[in-house]
Amino acid sequence: MLSSQTHTVSNMDVDVAIIGAGPSGAIAASLLRQQGHHVVVIEKQHFPRFSIGESLLPCCMQFIEQAGMLEAVNKAGFQFKNGAAFSHQGRYTTFNFSDKFTPGPGTTFQVQRADFDKLLADTAIEQGVEIRFGHQVDALDLSNNPRLTVTNEQGLQYQVNAKFVLDASGFGRVLPRLLNLEQPSNLPSRSAIFTHIEDNISDPNFDRNKILISVHPQHKDIWYWLIPFSHNRCSIGVVAEPHLLQHLSGSLEQQLLAIINEEPELHRLLAKANIVQPCATLKGYSANVSTLATNQFALLGNAGEFLDPVFSSGVTIAMQSASMAVACLNKQLNGQTVDWESQYSAPLMQGVNTFRTYVQAWYDGRFQDVIFYQQSNSTIKQMICSILAGYAWDMNNPFVKESERRLNTIVELCREPDIA
Repeated sequence: MLSSQTHTVSNMDVDVAIIGAGPSGAIAASLLRQQGHHVVVIEKQHFPRFSIGESLLPCCMQFIEQAGMLEAVNKAGFQFKNGAAFSHQGRYTTFNFSDKFTPGPGTTFQVQRADFDKLLADTAIEQGVEIRFGHQVDALDLSNNPRLTVTNEQGLQYQVNAKFVLDASGFGRVLPRLLNLEQPSNLPSRSAIFTHIEDNISDPNFDRNKILISVHPQHKDIWYWLIPFSHNRCSIGVVAEPHLLQHLSGSLEQQLLAIINEEPELHRLLAKANIVQPCATLKGYSANVSTLATNQFALLGNAGEFLDPVFSSGVTIAMQSASMAVACLNKQLNGQTVDWESQYSAPLMQGVNTFRTYVQAWYDGRFQDVIFYQQSNSTIKQMICSILAGYAWDMNNPFVKESERRLNTIVELCREPDIA
């Protein structure tokens, strides 16, 4: 087993090379290790390191359990999460993730990703997974079996010969760049400004067990996240198309504080908050690719496609893709023929496209009308709650199987005064 302090230039042969030790990489490595496959994880950074995407969905918990990491996560002291709350112009509504249509976990955690990602990586290492921190993939040769060219921190190169490569590099998107797989997203370009705060929220009605999604009072396509952590801290951010933030001036911190002050309820809640981490921005984050997988490589999570942070789907898609890819890869490594398009890419995109339907409907206002409707049908709400809880691959849920048609139907029903 290699620690982050080990320096080597020896070439190596493995069954699977994984690029990136974040949630999808750690989960995939653990699941492959369980099956007896020789895996190496190449991670450019050292952990802990900051990453955005702190609000997990309950669906994640089943993959954490499959990877043998549930006990470690449960003991880590992360903030308990049981649902989501939405606020706009005095309207407030909640979704309790346990009251959902789809079977499976109904609670999860809100996590500081630096700690969470390190915990998963450390647990994978304890299970026998080899992770090389501070090593960077520079090239990939697919002319025969995959061969990665890797550089360590001393600038020395070596080759990793693998039977298969999983790209779990997230926003680094290593294989899409190396293999020219990048394609523009069909979602508009948006920007996010975010930080961590010591929130000092004194309102007894504030529910720390839920992520709070607030909508700007004048612009329905500007929204804010407030994700409570343990120890009196929160992640706070705003998302909008760039032209809607052009009126802001000054530093990123000044811009974020100014846009928060435009939402009265957030301004009230955070009146005593202190910023504890430098503000950061992420621009044009939505991404797509021409190919998700072949019989030589597969893209996991954000390395393949990233939609939008509004429903916290990023880590869920990452873990879902890891589990699905490993199921296919285990068959291939055991000599079976795998059709990666029909057995991995298409099923994965079924859930991604379900999320896409609701992301697009959030920004055009249709889904906001549904969420804030005060006389919603309880069964319909449970079906929608399942998607918000991450169960976007449940084909028994009509709002997954026929997401666009069902959504448009319920939008029309919301306009009727006699809905049950």
